[in-house]
Amino acid sequence: LAFEAEIAKPYRIPTASMEHTLQCARPAPDCDGSTSDRVLVNRLAYDFGSPQRGQIVVFTAPAKANRCGGLDAGTTFVKRLIGLPGETVREDHHGFIWIRRPGASSWTKLSEPYLSARTRRADTSHFGRTWHVPKGEYFMLGDNRPDSCDSRKWGAVPRRNLIGPVIFTYWPPDRLSYHPGGW
Repeated sequence: LAFEAEIAKPYRIPTASMEHTLQCARPAPDCDGSTSDRVLVNRLAYDFGSPQRGQIVVFTAPAKANRCGGLDAGTTFVKRLIGLPGETVREDHHGFIWIRRPGASSWTKLSEPYLSARTRRADTSHFGRTWHVPKGEYFMLGDNRPDSCDSRKWGAVPRRNLIGPVIFTYWPPDRLSYHPGGW
């Protein structure tokens, strides 16, 4: 119990926002799995290091997450960390994400090998939009963009809300996998 409370905590994936990286169980809408993935989260990672772009992060949803149509504020979410404090994030008209670092004049296209071309193009509602990430906050996106209510809708997540990065998927056994960046 002490290990779980202080070091690593298990979580279940309840929605399709991170499909196909992390699966939720049918018959929930757009879920692919017969069993929801269970992941282990490193709760100490951010006590000793900074959050990194590309990590899959578990966090407490900010108050504005209620914009998704539910009572999501204060619940636990899992998304991919895309934008760091002070950066500007842009989604182009093809669904690609671009990052401009503080003080930079040029944009860098984000490499997202975990997204299929079909998934990238499926949600056009945010195409052409730009968001600034405030100091001390992080921009989060689901890997399944058409089924993800994320920072594009409710803004960045304060650092104090971050619980930790996902280390690995431990259930079901056929989905056992390590997620880089969790240590």
